[in-house]
Parts: sequence; C-alpha cells; structure tokens
Amino acid sequence: MNEKNPIKHPAETKDKLKMIMLLAIPAVAENFFQTVLGFVDTLFVSRIGLAEVSAVGVTNAILAVYFAVFMAIGVAVNVFVANNLGAAKVERARHIAQQAVILSILVGILFGVITLLFAEQLLLLMGIEDAVLQAGSLYFKVVGIPSILMALMFALGSILRGAGDTKSPMKVSIVVNIVNIVLDYVLIFGFWMIPGMGILGAALATVAARVIGTLLLLNYIRKTDVVAFRKDFWKPDWGHQLELLNLGSPAAAERLIMRAGQIVYFGFIVALGTNTFAAHQIAGNLEVFSYMLAYGFATAATILVGRSMGAGDYQSAKEYAKLSTYLAIGFMSIFGLLLFFFGGWAGTLFTDNQQVIDDIDIALKIAAVFQPFLAVVLVLTGGFQGANNTKFPMYLTTIGMWTIRTGAVYVLAIMLEMGITGVWIAIGLDIVFKAIVLWIRFIQDRWISVKPEPQSPCHPQTKNERSSRCVNNY
Repeated sequence: MNEKNPIKHPAETKDKLKMIMLLAIPAVAENFFQTVLGFVDTLFVSRIGLAEVSAVGVTNAILAVYFAVFMAIGVAVNVFVANNLGAAKVERARHIAQQAVILSILVGILFGVITLLFAEQLLLLMGIEDAVLQAGSLYFKVVGIPSILMALMFALGSILRGAGDTKSPMKVSIVVNIVNIVLDYVLIFGFWMIPGMGILGAALATVAARVIGTLLLLNYIRKTDVVAFRKDFWKPDWGHQLELLNLGSPAAAERLIMRAGQIVYFGFIVALGTNTFAAHQIAGNLEVFSYMLAYGFATAATILVGRSMGAGDYQSAKEYAKLSTYLAIGFMSIFGLLLFFFGGWAGTLFTDNQQVIDDIDIALKIAAVFQPFLAVVLVLTGGFQGANNTKFPMYLTTIGMWTIRTGAVYVLAIMLEMGITGVWIAIGLDIVFKAIVLWIRFIQDRWISVKPEPQSPCHPQTKNERSSRCVNNY
C-alpha cells in the first residue's frame, strides 16, 4: 500500500468499516445503558434535593479513582486477550484472562477496606459542606465497600470484549440498568410495604444491580469456547500478573492523575457554591452521553488494533484506528448539535432552579463545540492502548490535566470570576490540546509500542519442559 494513501482498496475499507461498526454498536449500546444508570440515579436523587445531588456527585468523583484502577486492569486484559487471539494463542489468552480476575479480586478487596476505614476523610478532601458530608458518607460506604463487584465487572467485561464479544457485555448492561432503575424508584421513594430510603435506597439499588451484573458476566464467560475458565489456570502466575501490571500501570496512572486533578478543580467548583457544583454535575451527566459514542468506537479500535498487532499486521492496525476515529468524529459532532440546542431544556428535567438551569445550558453549549476533539482523544487513546502503548496517554494526561485544565479552571472560574463558563472553557482547552498532540503522534507513526513477548512458565526453552497444563497454542 502507498504510505501517503494507505487505505487504497475500497472493498477492504468497506470491510474494515463494517467490522468497526459490528464491534462499536454493541459497545455504544452498553455505554448508553451505563450512562442511563448515572442519569437516572441523578434524576431520582435530584427529587430529594440539590444537596443529595452534590453528595452523589462528590462520591462518584472519588469512586472514579477506584474505577481508574479497575479500568486499567480491564485495559490490560483486553489488549492481551486480543493480542494473543490475533496470534492464535488461545490458551495463553485464556490463562492471562483468569490471572486478571485474580488481580481484580485482590484490588477490589483492598479498595473496599479503604472505603470502610477512610470514607469520611476522603470526602472531606473535597471540601464539601456538612449537609453534603452526611449524605455522601452514607452513599459512599454502601457502594464503595463492595468494590470487588466493580472490579470484577470491569475485568469480566474486558475479557469478553478482548475476545471480540461486545454483545454479551451490552446485554448485561441492559439488564443491570433495568434492575437499577426499578430498584432506584422502589428504594428511594418507597413502594407498597417498602419504605422510601432516600439516598440510601439509591446506593442499595446500585449494589444489587452490580451483583446481578457480575453473575451474568461470569455466566457468559462460562458459555464461550474462547475464554471459558479452566480450573487449573486459577493458580496465581506471577509472570502474567507482572505483564498485566506493566501494561495496566500507566493506564491506571493516567486515570489517577486525571482524577486527582479532577478532585482539585472540583474543589474550585465547590467553592463557587452548591448550586454551581450541582449545575456542573448535572451538565456532566448530560454531556457524558457523548462519551458512550466515543468509548464504543474506542473499544472497537482497541480490539481491532490489538488483534492486528497480535497478527503482525501493523498497517491494518493503523487503518482501524484512523477509521474508528473518523466515525466517532462524525457521530459526536451530531450529538454536539443536540447539546448546543437542547442542553438547557434537558436541565429542566433535574431542577426548577432557573440559575442552575441557565448554568447547565451554558456548560453544554461550550461542551458541544469540543465534541469532535473529544472523539479524537478518546478513540486514539483506545488505539494507542491496543498497540500496547499506555505510557504516552499517561504523559499527555499529566500535562493536560495539571498545566491546562486545573490551572485554567482556577484562572478563568475563580480569578476572572467567569464561574461555570470558565470551568467548561478550561475543560475544552485541555481536550483540544490532547487531541492535537495525539493526532500528530499518530500520523507520524509514533504510536505503536512493539515489545518482545515475555516468556512465561508455559514457555520454557524446550517443548518437553512444558508443564502438563500448557498446550501447543499457548
């Protein structure tokens, strides 16, 4: 293929577009229902009061740090499963998948203990008011102590996606959201003989939905021929654990850096007042629907780039990443128009406070402008990860979050007194910066990290030395 025009054959391009859509559409649907979960939670909780909205928002900002670690394990296992299946090493993919489950269980237990012991202290880092602290502490403990459920859902869903199955996680997401919505209504407001429990009910509904989601994902893995678990693969393999940590650590660091910066600028927003923070939180819950589109195509990019890398087809890897990005830009630009023209109206679903509604409208009009750039950032990050390059996105996030976003929020929102307008302009500036840098790196072919495959206990020097649990395609 011509390097200046690598996508040369229309039929080949058409096939790649079809493959991307086949993987992206279920992932988009899954993200949609996950987004609906947060949307409904916020909508129902807003009926209790704005203090409760802020309590859930602040708690979720801290839980996002937990998610960062869980998602990093998911990224690593997704990439390794895709790479090894692309290289026709089915048993190796299966084994590393089970090692990721073990790692997720251990990390989930660790974060559960942290929540149990330090819930109030972590919330106080956000500088929240006393009324918000009481509600937030209750919500945080109920959803955070069983963190093992969150960790397992990320890992199990990523294993299925790495195997090319984006439909099963989508189905689970639908069931989880239906359960959560029904339980939200019943437990928050009460129904028949069940008393309304307010914010506690919202937390219990979330936990119950996650229990069901974990069990369903385990069942789907059990049914698949590709990554169904084997009893003899449950013994901890420190070689594979190290592989997961080496690839996942930069992804975890990237998200932790992002969340740490988010906590800092959330503190700036809290200083602007409860109403402003509530408006920011509601606007975020509306704008996050655009993320479902980008993450769907990012999922497709990670899987297809990972498969192509495993097969040694670097040109296809680049084409999949580029096409996925173009598709995401198109869909997110359309969604940006919806945010621009209907954002204020959507805000009325959450509150009748006119000041809050006006702030929501302003925030979403600004967010609408940056949607194409957000598509580039999220999808190319998925492509980089599929190419085993998790370090560069981490470096870029560090620079963008701490020198652009957090600094600009302070300058624009606090010093120049631009309020929520300054907050969302600052977020947009960070997004544009990262999009430009990622795209330049991508077109210069400096995005793929190629490393020699590490040896594992199932790869001794001679075939005769292999243990009985290893097979030839490992």
